[in-house]
Amino acid sequence: MLEVAFVDQGYTGQAPREAASKSNIELVVVKRSDASRAFVLLPRRWVVERSLAWLSRFRRLGRDLERLSSTLIGFHFVAACVLMLAKIRPLLG
Repeated sequence: MLEVAFVDQGYTGQAPREAASKSNIELVVVKRSDASRAFVLLPRRWVVERSLAWLSRFRRLGRDLERLSSTLIGFHFVAACVLMLAKIRPLLG
């Protein structure tokens, strides 16, 4: 079960906080320092970028040809399951 979600500054505000609290999820907003003008590696940002890169390997997710949003959500779920099974396969045998 998802307990903590690391989000960027786009999810600050009351509406995302309320939506997360309804699902018992703690939002941790990763903010960039106002003093820095150059590129700064943000903590935990690499986890999101890596996960999106893994999902982008599934070509079916690169196109939005589905009529129903539930179909697209299902394909994302299947892709995530395939990735997780590949990660635990070495542990099983």
